[in-house]
Amino acid sequence: MTNDRGNQPPRCLVTGATGYIGGRLVPELLAAGYRVRCLARTPEKLRDYPWAGEVEIVRGDVTDARSLASAMSGVDVAYYLVHALTAGSGFEETDRRAATVFGEQARAARVGRIVYLGGLTPYDVPEQELSPHLRSRAEVGRILLASGVPTTVLRAAVIIGSGSASFEMLRYLTERLPVMVTPSWVSTRIQPIAVRDVLRILVGSAPMPHDVNRAFDIGGPDIVTYRDMMQRYAEVAGLPHRLILPVPMLSPRLSSHWIGLVTPVPRSLARPLAESLRYEVVCREHDIAAYVPDGPGQPFGLDKALQLALQRVRDARVTTRWSSASVPGVPSDPLSTDPDWAGGSLYTDVRRRDVDASPEALWRVVEGIGGEHGWYSFPLAWAVRGWLDRLVGGVGLRRGRRDTDRLRVGDSLDFWRVEEIEPGRLLRLRAEMRLPGLAWLEMYVEPDGRGRSRYRQRALFHPRGLLGHAYWWSVWPFHSVVFGGMARNIGRTAAGAASPERASAAVSP
Repeated sequence: MTNDRGNQPPRCLVTGATGYIGGRLVPELLAAGYRVRCLARTPEKLRDYPWAGEVEIVRGDVTDARSLASAMSGVDVAYYLVHALTAGSGFEETDRRAATVFGEQARAARVGRIVYLGGLTPYDVPEQELSPHLRSRAEVGRILLASGVPTTVLRAAVIIGSGSASFEMLRYLTERLPVMVTPSWVSTRIQPIAVRDVLRILVGSAPMPHDVNRAFDIGGPDIVTYRDMMQRYAEVAGLPHRLILPVPMLSPRLSSHWIGLVTPVPRSLARPLAESLRYEVVCREHDIAAYVPDGPGQPFGLDKALQLALQRVRDARVTTRWSSASVPGVPSDPLSTDPDWAGGSLYTDVRRRDVDASPEALWRVVEGIGGEHGWYSFPLAWAVRGWLDRLVGGVGLRRGRRDTDRLRVGDSLDFWRVEEIEPGRLLRLRAEMRLPGLAWLEMYVEPDGRGRSRYRQRALFHPRGLLGHAYWWSVWPFHSVVFGGMARNIGRTAAGAASPERASAAVSP
């Protein structure tokens, strides 16, 4: 795969690389053999991505012509994946200006193709009557198509993938409300698409012929209502049939409050989503298959897309900051930079202690936790939890440790797994016991500037459904014994181990 700029593989510019789609597109482009350059207003946000070392990261903004001119230099394909999705005045003008500048700079840099992911709009509704956000998406597509650069506009409706706003809204509405009074838009027909298909089409759009300059509708094989989606999600998730009662009086504004109350999606984002769901969005053509052929089983059906997304949740890979980059994943996996709401409700228990020991001595205790060393608090409680886990088919406490003193990412540690380790500073464990949710335990070691240490411990729990919330509050009274005792005893153990070292240092010549 080469281009007319030399014998090297084509270079793709990805805007919105810190976003939901952009962050998943980059590794797909790399796997397809492209060179990738990422444009970011804050490049530091990309520092911890697993592919950060394989791409070129440049600072810039799509509304800044100078930074775009530099970023476009030597680019063959430019992906436009940025939008103002939250409510607020002036976003349409911002989108309009950004698309105009992007098209102008792409033409000046002789970029071979622009690829834009926009929204599917109804064919029977005049554009001026659309919601502001759908209207803006359509306008951005027109601006890019008129830029003088061959452009592919991909128009998608609801994208199904773990961590996406649409999927999280669907998931939490269905899981938390076995009986719900809903807006009338739950009866509107839509054509959802799996995020894996979106990524496949985005990558496949890069080598389109130069004479292609048009929009394509993209969607999965199923045309459903939002009510159908909730019922099918319930079936895939093993939940009882939901009783859904649509009422006409819930406006998009009221709907956004309702969604914000029930789901982790913030109201500012829920409102444009609710506004868009008022319209029937069904693909009128599938012409994209002439340029990006469907493989066996492609595009994914709704049930398969839901199963894949839900499996990521159940595999403990849906939270925002605690996914391990070393764990092999697929494009629909959530990433460590997804929005805070992507993981839903998150309960925390935080403990802090000053420790009369060096950071090195404290870290040795932290890294040695579990296995033969135990968990430094209420051994019977830990043992009982392990027995109960075994009774319900979990891993229990029998796995122990690979090494008595050292840990590495991926090690099993009793009924935890090491998700991240920063030697001398952080140990993050992901629970693998049977729980109605997802759980982590983080342990931090910090110097206090006086030769001693500060220990910070954080337990996190992401509940699944009402049972998960009930579970957290049922065990909360024991936290002071279990987690409080752990923090105290880790500090005491480190201080006790440090005392002989200090005594030895004091008598050394």
